[in-house]
Amino acid sequence: MLLVTTVFALSRPTPLCAQETELRGEVSDSPILDDQQYKIRQTSMAGTQAAQAAAIPNDTTPLPTYRPASQGALPDDGTGEAAATGGTFDPPAASGDPFPDNPAPPPRRRPSATRAANAANAEAETTDSHTSKRTATAATTKDTYTAAIDEQDTANRRAVTIDSAERLRLDPGAERTEAIEGQSKKNEDDPFAATGIKLGSFVIRPTLEQGLTSSTNADSSSLGKPALLSETTLRFNAVSDWRENSATVEGYGIFRETLSGYDIHEAQGRVDSTLNIDLDNDLRAIAKLGYEAVPESASAPDAVVGAVGQPVRQTVNGSLAVEKDAGKMRFALTGAVEHDIFGDAKLSSGGSLSQKGRDSTLYTAILRTGYEMSPAITPFTEIEIGRRAYDLRVDPNGFQRSSTRLGTRAGVELDLREKLTGEFSVGWLREAIDDDALPAISGATVNADLKWSPERGTTIGLTAQTTAENTTNAGESGSMLYSGSLTGERQIRANLTGNAALGLEWRDYTGSDDHDLTLSAEAGLTWWLNRYTGLTTRARTEKLTSNLVGRDYTANSIFVGVKLQR
Repeated sequence: MLLVTTVFALSRPTPLCAQETELRGEVSDSPILDDQQYKIRQTSMAGTQAAQAAAIPNDTTPLPTYRPASQGALPDDGTGEAAATGGTFDPPAASGDPFPDNPAPPPRRRPSATRAANAANAEAETTDSHTSKRTATAATTKDTYTAAIDEQDTANRRAVTIDSAERLRLDPGAERTEAIEGQSKKNEDDPFAATGIKLGSFVIRPTLEQGLTSSTNADSSSLGKPALLSETTLRFNAVSDWRENSATVEGYGIFRETLSGYDIHEAQGRVDSTLNIDLDNDLRAIAKLGYEAVPESASAPDAVVGAVGQPVRQTVNGSLAVEKDAGKMRFALTGAVEHDIFGDAKLSSGGSLSQKGRDSTLYTAILRTGYEMSPAITPFTEIEIGRRAYDLRVDPNGFQRSSTRLGTRAGVELDLREKLTGEFSVGWLREAIDDDALPAISGATVNADLKWSPERGTTIGLTAQTTAENTTNAGESGSMLYSGSLTGERQIRANLTGNAALGLEWRDYTGSDDHDLTLSAEAGLTWWLNRYTGLTTRARTEKLTSNLVGRDYTANSIFVGVKLQR
């Protein structure tokens, strides 16, 4: 019985459902778009559905459906869809539940090939009329869909890391600092310059130079002899680091001792200090104080003939200046005092000769008036009055050596920053001696102190000075000494510096045609092994010619040594 029933069921004709689950033939874009629109309407929110319904026009035109390649594959029920038979293979009923228990309906079934062929002509006729409507509908649907997705994304968007939010440019100050060894260092303008020693509120830069000097004329005199000398030079410079005012102290000391040859034992030095103070009402005060101890040169007019040791001249000087700016006008009043003290001369016979009659004090007052034509050029004029008073009213030769000084100058100050700075002036100076038997010391004056830098690493200096020299020689008033020098310094390499100098001195004796002319030249090199140690050498030549008997001489020397600085 069971076998008969099975054979009967298998032989019964049933509709073929294989075509219901298999796509055949070409697929058009319209069904896909229709499916997407259907899913959007199912998943959007209630408010979005209302807006979507208002935005989409009521278009009842049937959309093209899928048609299988072989006609008759699907049963034609007259509605374009396969009718449900209630059998096992019928598709499930449509439902709006998106969960697995009630899955959403599958895509709409495609009509048969026969109905597709009959509807092709009708679809072509209505395509043009609905093209614009579909375009507007698609655009509206896209905007609505985008808004819905954005609203959902905003509520359910996953939090992102701060670094990925946006790439911000880091503040250079917030960057990680490299190791000290890895940081790039700024090149120094002068890597071999002295660093200095911090002492209180001052920075001190000392320099020590030790070497040997070989000279053909050890004491620069007409009777001088060659010698090998040990020469030691100590220099220092101290500068304050105050906020408003400033102070500087600088000095040097030179010691020369004979190692072989002509016997020389000399020591000389000088210290100068300057204090600048800013006062109220554009007033500035400048105070200076100095001390110098130098042995008298064997070629000086007052040198003691036949002395084995010339007297040491000590000079103490000080000045106080007050400067005032009024618009473009510049005013300065300076008062100065200079006192000279002479030691005894050592004679070859073993005795000494006092030089006390040469001690004197010079008091001067200088008034300067200038007008600033520009920040770089300021012409000025000066008037100087003074009095030289000797400690002995009458010298051992019976002359009253005290004198009255009067001078005038005109010049210009230059300030072109690092290119050219300094001043230059010319004028006239006269010292009238109290003793009527002695003529006044007078003559034109030339003074200059200029620094010119034509290029970085090169400095050219020009100095000029006019000095009224007094003497205690019987029947003589003194002389006018004009001295000048042209110096040059060049940084050949960072650790190699060259320097050169040309010097000229002209001494004009008052009351006679006598004169002295001294020419000198010097060149040197300094090679720095490091910031603190260097090797230095220099060569110098000097020649004096005079119309006075016994004053001519020539001296050549060369120095080699080590230079230390801190």
